[in-house]
Amino acid sequence: MAKALFLIMSGDEKFDLAMRMAYNSFKNKRFEDIKVIYFGPSQKRLTTLEGEMKNMFQEMLQNKVVDSACVGVAQSMNIKSSLERLGVSLLPSGERVSHYVNNGYEVITF
Repeated sequence: MAKALFLIMSGDEKFDLAMRMAYNSFKNKRFEDIKVIYFGPSQKRLTTLEGEMKNMFQEMLQNKVVDSACVGVAQSMNIKSSLERLGVSLLPSGERVSHYVNNGYEVITF
C-alpha cells in the first residue's frame, strides 16, 4: 500500500476539493499513511474555515494527518499567530516535502 502526501496550495474552490479528498482518504484508509501540508494561499484559507471544512480539518489535525503549514509563508502573510491558534505546526515546507518524498510518499498536489 502506498503512502500519500497531500500538498494543498490552492486558496479557492480547489481547496475544498483537496480537503475532502484528503479527509475521505484518511477516513477510508485508502493509503498506508497520509499526511497534509498547507502551502501558500491555502494557509490564508485555513484561517477562515467554517462548518464542515473546519470539522474535517480539526479531525485530521487531532489524528496527526496534518503535518504543517509553511512558516515563511505564514510570516510573509502575517497570519502566523492565527495558524498557531488553530494548532498547526509551522515549519519550512521545502524541508517537510523533501522529508516525505525521501521516505517514499507520493505527492498529490492541489
